[in-house]
Amino acid sequence: MNFSAVLPLVVMIIQLWPCSLSMKNHSAQNTDQSFTGVRRVKRGWLWEPFFVTEEQISLVPVYIGQLKSDLDKQDGNLKYILTGEGAGSIFFINEYNGKIYVTQKLDREKKPFYTLKARAINKSTQLPVEPDSEFIIKVQDINDNEPQFLDGPYVATVPEMSPEGTSVIQVTATDGDDPSYGNSARLLYSLIQGQPYFSVEPKTGVIRMASQMDRETKDQYLVIIQAKDMVGQPGAFSATATVTINLSDINDNPPKFQQRLYYMSVSEEAPVGTTVGKVFAEDSDIGENAAMNYSIEGDNSDVFDIITNDETQEGIILLKKRVDYESKRRYSIHAKVVNKYIDERFLKEEPFEDKTIVKINVKDADEPPVFTAESYVMEIAEEAMSGSLVGVVTAGDPDADDSPVRYNILQSMHLERLFSINEHNGTIITTKPLDRELASWHNITVTATETRNPEKISEANVYVQVLDVNDNAPEFPKYYETFVCENAVSGQLIQSISAVDQDDSAEGHHFYFSLAEEAINNSHFIVKDNQDNTAGIFTGKSGFRRQEQFFFYLPILIQDNGAPPLTSTNTLTVTVCDCDTEVNTFYCRYGAFIYSLGLSTEALVAVLACILILLVFFLAIATIRQQKKKSHFSEKIEEFRENIVSYDDEGGGEEDTEAFDISALRTRTVMRAHKPRKAVTSEIHSLYRQSLQVGPDSAIFRQFISEKLEEANRDPSVPPYDSLQTYAFEGTGSLAGSLSSLGSNTSDADQSYDYLADWGPHFKKIAGMYISHRSVWD
Repeated sequence: MNFSAVLPLVVMIIQLWPCSLSMKNHSAQNTDQSFTGVRRVKRGWLWEPFFVTEEQISLVPVYIGQLKSDLDKQDGNLKYILTGEGAGSIFFINEYNGKIYVTQKLDREKKPFYTLKARAINKSTQLPVEPDSEFIIKVQDINDNEPQFLDGPYVATVPEMSPEGTSVIQVTATDGDDPSYGNSARLLYSLIQGQPYFSVEPKTGVIRMASQMDRETKDQYLVIIQAKDMVGQPGAFSATATVTINLSDINDNPPKFQQRLYYMSVSEEAPVGTTVGKVFAEDSDIGENAAMNYSIEGDNSDVFDIITNDETQEGIILLKKRVDYESKRRYSIHAKVVNKYIDERFLKEEPFEDKTIVKINVKDADEPPVFTAESYVMEIAEEAMSGSLVGVVTAGDPDADDSPVRYNILQSMHLERLFSINEHNGTIITTKPLDRELASWHNITVTATETRNPEKISEANVYVQVLDVNDNAPEFPKYYETFVCENAVSGQLIQSISAVDQDDSAEGHHFYFSLAEEAINNSHFIVKDNQDNTAGIFTGKSGFRRQEQFFFYLPILIQDNGAPPLTSTNTLTVTVCDCDTEVNTFYCRYGAFIYSLGLSTEALVAVLACILILLVFFLAIATIRQQKKKSHFSEKIEEFRENIVSYDDEGGGEEDTEAFDISALRTRTVMRAHKPRKAVTSEIHSLYRQSLQVGPDSAIFRQFISEKLEEANRDPSVPPYDSLQTYAFEGTGSLAGSLSSLGSNTSDADQSYDYLADWGPHFKKIAGMYISHRSVWD
């Protein structure tokens, strides 16, 4: 236990507490009095508490109490023994009188108490005369530990302008001394640095706001807190901790424009969306508290617009509508800025907005011509003659010099053939008659160009509507397949018809149906107009015969209500069917088809049979060919299978020169070096002649073998290992010699072939040839 920091006269109190003391047949009176030197008696055991100073413990063993049995007669017959924690090392007992001494300094923070046992025995018998008594030595605390801030340094954040008394943070110090005894562990907090902005509660360590503070003035404070033990009494230990207090921002400042008046300018030819300029309002707050929105007040909000740049918080003024220098040269707008997020606590002080004036001058520019209208709609009747007037477009130069304008049509080649424009006055005419049924509307783009500055061009759209003229007669909307049964009765409805007209009708189409004049006297069919743009075809008689007439062609006259009205004749084909009441459409179509071919049923069956036979024949041929192909391919497969040889052994590597000839895998790109051609004829002749007289051991034969070996060594296409080439000596040759002329050193004229006559009848013809040839040379 270290007492270096304790005052010179510090008293350590060691108190002995008995535990479970008992003694038989003991009649002493039990007493329990105060510690102040009063003797205590407990069931046969006697002990005394006392006070001891730190210096006494550090110098010599200190007496701390005495254990004594009431059976002790002071005759030296009893012996006292001490056991338990620290017995013999920290504590020892005088075995004669039971006095207990401490030999070392004790530290309560390491061990606050010790449990020991006392025993009294008879020296002669070594038997206990008293039951064992267990007691506790409790180490009482002194102020020997300094307070500590275990969590420091501290950082805290509090909103700016917080009211007085607002809690900021609580700091806590710890003391290792005993909080249950004395004031050694009782701490008192005080503020060393931080007045007059902050205060601290002495007992709890809670730091509070002492006044309202503005972050824009100072956003960070350093506070120093001190903690003292002994309730701050003299001689107490102390510790300090730093607390960094940051003020967080609140929206307590409105935005302010940097200027009360801004000047800007924009060209009259600037397109919509052009940036005219920027305005900026300052806000002392930060983050979202400094976010703001700009707007424009007044009548000029339809010409100009303002948006907010969220990154720079600038107000960007944009052109919302084209401006004209000749119409208005100067604009004055009122810009307003407001915070996005407003703290209502500060609204009563001042409004969180600001205003400024922006004056914008329009700069003059050479503008393109301006049409009197953005688009034109014109009308012309279809079939109007070429050169007919469609309409007039007009454009003028808005500038002061009023440059003349030239007109032109931008259109496809197809439209150029339909319309033309007078380049001086903008008159549009047709170049050919128009057909509404082909195109009821035409879109034309007309350009106007300044003659003095051809780069200044403007455009306008012209929409030409072609008005309808009744030039198309009504007709059937589709092809009608009409059938009638042979046994149909008179007045039976066999078909309903309608009509269409490509022309338009202001009053709506109305069609009239009737039979053509040439069919009025036809009593087979009747046309009945339903007065709703439809008509019904009815039979005019009962019974029809296919053998007599298979088709009826009924001319129907259709008239529209146009001015003037147009009519058309449409033919309705009626097919007679072999049926009773209901028409079998498929059968009737089949019969009509046969009738149109002029074939009977028997003839048609014969034709179909022939076609079927041809199909079977072609299929048979194709099947036979396919079988032949398969058979041939099977033979090939069998042939391939016979030529496949499988090997399961593994090659011997580069040293294996017999398993596989890799010369076939070598590239043939390496060409042999050109060697001068030898006199092959003379060499063969010489070797041959000499071989007739020499054997295999001749030097000539050995030279031949050496030359072949050298040639093989220089050959780049040979395998990368030694190869064995065998040359066999064939003997001395035939007595007849060689018949080849390659081995001859002389010409045929110098040789004699008379010896050929001696070869016998088998060589008679050859001998005759050479002998006769020899005579010719001679």
